[in-house]
Amino acid sequence: MNLSDMLARNARMFADKTALIERTPSLGLRREISWRQLDERVNRIANGLQSKDIKKGDKVVIWMLNSLNWLEAYLGILRTGAWAVPLNHRFTSDEFKYCMEIAASGAMILGEEFIEKVLAAGRLTCPPDHLLVVGDEIPAQMTGFEELISISSACEVEVDMSDEDACGLYFTSGTTGTPKPILLTHKNMECSAITEVVHGLRKKGDIFVILKPLYHTGDKMHWLSSLILGEPAVIQRDKITPQEIFKAIHEERGTVAMLLVPWLQDILTALDNGELRKEDYDLSSWRLVLYGAQPVPPALLKRWCQYFPAMDYEINFGLTESAGPGCIRLPKSDEHKLGSIGKPGFNWEACIVDEQGDRLAPGEIGEIAVKGNGVMKEYYLNLEQTQQTLRKGWLHTGDMGRIDNDGFIWLVDRKKDVIFYGGENIYPAEIEEVLANHPKIHDVGVIGMNDSRLGEVVVAVIELEPQVEVSDSTEQEIQRFCEDNLPKYKRPRRIFFAEVPRSLTGKIEKVKLRQQFGEQ
Repeated sequence: MNLSDMLARNARMFADKTALIERTPSLGLRREISWRQLDERVNRIANGLQSKDIKKGDKVVIWMLNSLNWLEAYLGILRTGAWAVPLNHRFTSDEFKYCMEIAASGAMILGEEFIEKVLAAGRLTCPPDHLLVVGDEIPAQMTGFEELISISSACEVEVDMSDEDACGLYFTSGTTGTPKPILLTHKNMECSAITEVVHGLRKKGDIFVILKPLYHTGDKMHWLSSLILGEPAVIQRDKITPQEIFKAIHEERGTVAMLLVPWLQDILTALDNGELRKEDYDLSSWRLVLYGAQPVPPALLKRWCQYFPAMDYEINFGLTESAGPGCIRLPKSDEHKLGSIGKPGFNWEACIVDEQGDRLAPGEIGEIAVKGNGVMKEYYLNLEQTQQTLRKGWLHTGDMGRIDNDGFIWLVDRKKDVIFYGGENIYPAEIEEVLANHPKIHDVGVIGMNDSRLGEVVVAVIELEPQVEVSDSTEQEIQRFCEDNLPKYKRPRRIFFAEVPRSLTGKIEKVKLRQQFGEQ
């Protein structure tokens, strides 16, 4: 059963039951919608898209901040048989343009806050009236999202779809710094929904609180458990602070939420210093907290358990190529293995392999490979990279690890130089490419530095041109350059001026950089 069918079933079986609750604390707003109302609006969106000649196999971009409209748009696109193409709301105009060139989308559904970036990107692959804007200010020639819904039919949309059909094109940053297009199928989505429930962590009566951005295959995939069970979910649109997280749980009787490490750290700090008091909130409904997107320090988790000893938890390992979290998991029942990423999830296999793809014995370090129904269809339009990553049914993750004698997998290092920043993956090559354009920079190497709150932050080691002297003004000039050319979360937190070590083949020796600068 695909996601569109799940929604239609919920509309029949749980018509008047709440499906989604949207909270906007900054404006003091709250609204909710039933499964029947959601299904009707999704029908209208799908019929509206079809009126603009969107058909099965076409691509429709979603570029919005978290909202109820985001999930409506996503399901509406899928109901036409088209591919949903969610974009990171932090993408620059150049990154957006790159994604659009690959996706060649026939329409876009975007928040009004992204109009300027869209226009700055230049020529699009769809006409202006195929730009559906969510908001109050609709530019000339573009179409209002609510206007489209109001004039479109609520009749059922009949489209032939199979489990193997593609339904989602997700862009995630690659080792070259450009976003990688990952193609997911209806079977992948169904796998995520089933995995979430079968792990025993979701049940009837659960209310999932969505805090992370929906463009991620994180909270979006966790939400599929609510969809398949026909249970409510809460979307927190803004103010993701310790107080507002507790307030959302308290007021909505939330039972499950995913916390990124920075939020976990913020909550614990606020509890420690008395800025946040458990006694001020009724958190008795909150039974499960999920962790993922970056390694979770065991000491941090132990502190959490001191405040919430009865609360269950699960640490998830996953990637967009595996349709999100759950291919490997560590539940609280395995806390004696805290520090590992756990064992394969339901209907998943995992092993450690060498360069040839052969399995390694316990204790040997190699690449983590996983196998299951969540494995992506392909890297879109990149056969070579697909063949390198998907081998004999196994997804080679690029992460290095080992398996112990009890079958638990331990993450050892990263085959790729990904920087894990507060749940976002940052790829050094992208930042290196930008900085290399500065006229005073001769060479540059970018690494991650451990950070107790964010996981890792960006550090740049810069080798200046011979005639340029190291000075405060030079560093300030480079920082201003970064502000003009990089989104805030990708800008270096620290800059070191030194020679950038390279191997005989010309590759930056990142190990040396990390040894010298990564722990300062």
